[in-house]
Amino acid sequence: MTNGNLRYQYARLSVSEKLIAINVIVFIVMGLITSLISPSVENWFALPKDFFDFLMQPWSLITYSFLHGGIFHILWNMYMLYVAGRILLNLFDGRRFLNIYFLGVILGGLLFLLSYNIFPTLIGVNASLIGASAGVMAVLIFVCTYIPNQEVRLIFFNVKLWQIGLFVVLMDLVQIPLGGNVGGRIAHLGGALLGYMYARQLYNGRDIGEGFSSLIDGIANLFTKSEKKAPMKTVYKNKRTTATKQATHDKQTHQKKIDAILDKISKSGYESLSKAEKDFLFKAGKED
Repeated sequence: MTNGNLRYQYARLSVSEKLIAINVIVFIVMGLITSLISPSVENWFALPKDFFDFLMQPWSLITYSFLHGGIFHILWNMYMLYVAGRILLNLFDGRRFLNIYFLGVILGGLLFLLSYNIFPTLIGVNASLIGASAGVMAVLIFVCTYIPNQEVRLIFFNVKLWQIGLFVVLMDLVQIPLGGNVGGRIAHLGGALLGYMYARQLYNGRDIGEGFSSLIDGIANLFTKSEKKAPMKTVYKNKRTTATKQATHDKQTHQKKIDAILDKISKSGYESLSKAEKDFLFKAGKED
């Protein structure tokens, strides 16, 4: 397959599928680097347990989520991300998906750091944090909270999303006293807390991820070269103003339709939607 075909196939993926592809690529590349060069390379991207070590590599608060401890670790995380991501992207756009995912990663990492510095013996002597689980939990618990009564097929029977969410959270809670991957489970709970808070606030009309989006946009703008103003720019002012107003109106109408469908889901469940409404939500979720 040529580079052009690869780029085309990648462009067709949803935002969650692109994130999965990036995780898989990083897993393969990091595996080659640690095998051929040095295993210690991974330490520069894993989240250290000690706060002062973290200050020396602050990027690790994000990069730890792209590292995985083995094939089963990444397969499980990516499977859960694919399933939960499809549900979320049928409701909202890719920007909100990324807000939920990466805020879950950040809160999970911060809780891991906080827990070690308060209870150092609980986490373990040589512990560092890797894995996308906090972000995956944020996405999963978000959909379990936002549409709790939506049923999904689980092997031979249907279960409601709130039951799945409660089960995975309880599994982490009951295993913390048993030892083992305590730091990872604390990070999971941080992601779950973010997903729950995000869904509850969004249901009440407040998007707690707006500030995060603005921060990312601001950082991106620092690396974007400013365009020089064209000499006769004001000649097209009225046309652009009209076009902008029309685009704003279309966007508001589009969002109102989405909100109306989401209200219907919250009251009667996803299955109450007509085929046209389901198709509309699917297309809206694919738009980035």
